[in-house]
Amino acid sequence: PMTDACLSRHLADGIATLTLNRPDKSNAFDQDMWRALREALQWADDTPEVRVVLLTGAGKNFCAGIDLAMLLNIQQAIHQECEGRKREALCRLILQLQDDISSLERCRKPVIAAIHGACIGGGIDLVTAADIRFASADAYFAVREIDMGMTADVGTLQRLPRIVGEGVARELCLTGRRIDATEAERIGLAFEWTAATVSKVNAFAAFFRALLTGAPTRAIADGWIEENADTLL
Repeated sequence: PMTDACLSRHLADGIATLTLNRPDKSNAFDQDMWRALREALQWADDTPEVRVVLLTGAGKNFCAGIDLAMLLNIQQAIHQECEGRKREALCRLILQLQDDISSLERCRKPVIAAIHGACIGGGIDLVTAADIRFASADAYFAVREIDMGMTADVGTLQRLPRIVGEGVARELCLTGRRIDATEAERIGLAFEWTAATVSKVNAFAAFFRALLTGAPTRAIADGWIEENADTLL
């Protein structure tokens, strides 16, 4: 096991479990967690023993988005006397956060998000970059940036439309409404982890067992999903 102050890593039987580890803050992202996420995914990508990455959250919630304290500190972090340089600093910061989230996509091992409790704001930025999303019965999702007059541009607006479609993505982003695991499965955002999904879970389990005995490349994963799409829907 390898533990960062805000993100823990555990490798066993080819499965690297990465756990967001700020349960007292509902795993809200602070600056250290962004860095730890990028480093952990790079470690998983570089480590031959890792075949699959499982992303989880400690405590009652998966992720409550970006820590408000970090948001409040952004103005100080990008402060410049010149307005143009200030805007450039903000752009660079957003690009860095986007790149941290994209570390999930760059990882050549399949990344699975196991979601429980709240997954809101930046949490959706995070899980939409995963290959597969499972949601427990108590999970709920909301694009809350609209309530703060912000744009969900760290990953949600780029990836959510590809997952649930343009119309549904626009509705979720413009209303900020909360959806439960059942609706998340209906719109294609996540698989609800209930007894009703046993056949799907078994199919994925067989896939992951195959990965543990073969080369865990994204190309192999994508090919297998295309070949077996009819059985997974």
